[in-house]
Amino acid sequence: MYDNEGVQEELQEVVDEIARVLGAPATLEDRAFRLLAHAAHSGELDEVRQQSILRRRATDEVRAYFEGYGIATAPGPVRIPADAELRVLARVCVPLRHSGVTYGYLWLLDTGEVTDDRLARIAPLVTRAAAVLAQDARGRQDLGDLLAGLFSADPERRAAALARLGPGGPDAPSVPRGPVVAIAVRAGRERVAPLWTLPRGVLARTGDPVAVLAPASSADRVADAVQAMYGTAAGVGAVRGDMGEAWRSWREAVGALRVAERVPSFAPVARWPELGAYRVLARLPAEGLRELAAEAAPLAAEPDLARTVEVYLDRAGHVQETARLLGVHRQTLYYRLAKAERLTGADLADGGDRLRLHLALKAAHMTAL
Repeated sequence: MYDNEGVQEELQEVVDEIARVLGAPATLEDRAFRLLAHAAHSGELDEVRQQSILRRRATDEVRAYFEGYGIATAPGPVRIPADAELRVLARVCVPLRHSGVTYGYLWLLDTGEVTDDRLARIAPLVTRAAAVLAQDARGRQDLGDLLAGLFSADPERRAAALARLGPGGPDAPSVPRGPVVAIAVRAGRERVAPLWTLPRGVLARTGDPVAVLAPASSADRVADAVQAMYGTAAGVGAVRGDMGEAWRSWREAVGALRVAERVPSFAPVARWPELGAYRVLARLPAEGLRELAAEAAPLAAEPDLARTVEVYLDRAGHVQETARLLGVHRQTLYYRLAKAERLTGADLADGGDRLRLHLALKAAHMTAL
């Protein structure tokens, strides 16, 4: 069983012991610079440590400053000088590495008393903290593997996953409770994202697409974070009341991902409730999309003409508003619409023809290379 509370207690115990041995303040953060534990402190305290404790994480600017000293790959302690502009006091960073992977950082204010000999005294405690974080990461990966079953369309596979993750299950304390949202992210070819750095209570599973389940309250932030890790595109499903319905949100997330990858106005993170007509198109198979897009093929050779018709239909046939958005005279707009009718054989005064052509233009975006 994966016990978040137990992990937190053990890390706090380690930090308190390090502070006692060194007689110096200590802070422990994960790889994403989120605060995990800190020892009580009296005396000089820089703004960075204050903000880390109050906000539970360092700012991006400070993070970049620290990472510039190679802490992510350093095999041992790194001494980082003070920076008056950033209001950073000199400190020692001890990477928490296990089996060659950096899982977090131990931070110590460098008052001149944290010598190499004294750092050697806390080496066993550093090793212990790194092992705890590594075990924590593996536990989260094991939980993430259950997402394949949780998101399955097969009721039996879902039931098996829910038996472990649902209320009363052995892994229930480590998963989201209440409303949840599924997120699909295209796996990047050049990046390996540290999904274990995501907030606790978020489940993630590698693959293509990457699968994530987050509490509804933090889903948007999590989606943006994972998308940034890979630098690709992401889709976010609608909120579901509990994990038993999470597979429906996952189906929507995959559809939203398709839209995010094809329609620039929804990139890089598309959210299912905001997709309008694309919610219908995202459910169509590739062949169905191509057949629908063929209805707008006569306009493909004239992008300005296709855009004119699409904006006109987006604005429910409002001529003045369409002309304003396109920056053209109303007579120019009338000319273009008439030409589009001749090319497509559609009657833009007919509701059925307008709907068919409107969906065909949207489908064309979904099938564009």
